[in-house]
Amino acid sequence: MAGYRIDRVSEDIKREIAAIIRELKDPRIQGMLTVVNVEVSSDASFAKVYVSAMEGIDTAKLAVKGLTSATGYIRREIGKRLHLRKTPELKFIADDSIEKGMNITRMLNTIINEENADDGESQ
Repeated sequence: MAGYRIDRVSEDIKREIAAIIRELKDPRIQGMLTVVNVEVSSDASFAKVYVSAMEGIDTAKLAVKGLTSATGYIRREIGKRLHLRKTPELKFIADDSIEKGMNITRMLNTIINEENADDGESQ
C-alpha cells in the first residue's frame, strides 16, 4: 500500500476517534482529551493511538484504560464511518506532549514578563 494512503487513513482514523471520544460516557474518559497521533501499520491491520490530556499524564493513563475497554465499540464505529476493507486493531497509548507544551508556554511567558519588567525599570 502506498505511503500516502496510509497517511490519509491514519488522519481519517484520528479524526473519527476524536469524534467518538466525545460520544463516550465512560467516567474514566473525562477532561480535555486529544488524539495526538495515529500510527497505522503498512498493512493497515494495527494502529497505535496516542492520547494526551491537558490535566496531565495521570488523566491520560486513566483515559487509556477507559478507551481500552471501549476498543470494540470504537473499532466498530470506525469501520462503519470509514468503510475500510480491514479495520485496524487499536492500541491506545498515553502521551504527555500537551502537558509538556503547556509547561514550555508558561516558561516562555515568564521570560517575556521578566524582560518587560526589566525594560520598564531601566527607562
